[in-house]
Amino acid sequence: MKTSCWFTPKPAGHVGIGISRGVPKGFRHLPTYRALAPGPWFKSCSSPALYAERYFAEILGKLDPHQVVLDLQRLAGGDEPVLVCWEPPPPAAAWCHRALVSAWLSDTLGLIVPELGHVGHGWSHPKLHPTLSSTVDGLLTQPRLPFGPTTTTP
Repeated sequence: MKTSCWFTPKPAGHVGIGISRGVPKGFRHLPTYRALAPGPWFKSCSSPALYAERYFAEILGKLDPHQVVLDLQRLAGGDEPVLVCWEPPPPAAAWCHRALVSAWLSDTLGLIVPELGHVGHGWSHPKLHPTLSSTVDGLLTQPRLPFGPTTTTP
């Protein structure tokens, strides 16, 4: 499983699955998984930390990660699921909730869910807002949120 932007070309054997609140024209034929879409507050949170707290409490906290993975695999129909939304891939600075999904799947299931074509997953995902975690020499050393990892990980 990977994450990406709606508009990033996917390699053969990969299928985009929308996790955004909306779907761009030209992509409505792709499957969506609305359970991972942010809440109606997604544009009104005053900080990335508040957004993450709400996303974990109101969205991810209500889901069974095992079932989510099974659902995504079913939607992918044998291909590799690529969780997509609107924010462009790195080097674009815009952060994205798909990084929070990567962190959640890492914390709950030990899954490695990187951004398609980029290094980093979980709490070191390249679309994670820099204020949500601290790294030293590539190691996560201090989570900034109470639902983050509790130990240093490579």
